[in-house]
Amino acid sequence: MLAAWVLVVLSGVFTGLLTARTVERGLAVERAQWRSVAAQVTEDAVGSAATESASGLVWAKVRWTAPDGSAHTGQARVYAGTEAGTPVTVWTDRQGRLVTKPATASQAQTRSAMVGVLVGVSAAAVPFVGGRLVRGRLERHRMDQWDQEWARIGPRWGRTTS
Repeated sequence: MLAAWVLVVLSGVFTGLLTARTVERGLAVERAQWRSVAAQVTEDAVGSAATESASGLVWAKVRWTAPDGSAHTGQARVYAGTEAGTPVTVWTDRQGRLVTKPATASQAQTRSAMVGVLVGVSAAAVPFVGGRLVRGRLERHRMDQWDQEWARIGPRWGRTTS
């Protein structure tokens, strides 16, 4: 049981820390490689109660020029009522494709910590459940041995020796 608990702690901590570090590193790469680009809305952004989010944003077609000079179009979230020709900021990757705004350093730390905890707990669950199964099997084996011993000794329990 001690070995199971050691595995639970070690697997949870190491897996969680490794995952958190990997997530944070990935988000740092996004921050370094993704760039904000000025784009223009190409059609009026009309929103309805069905298409509008709680923040008042709707999807609209936008056009932008990538760092290599190529023209691109895509869909971006803008405020309902934004007119065609209005400049907006979009985020692109190295190939000029639209991406979400990268996480700030503090958001990245929070995300990586949450993912690390979730993965660490999940990783620790494996040896924990395994230990519980082994413990249950050992307990059943011990109880079977006790029953066998009681079956052998029990009938002689009330006898007195003469």
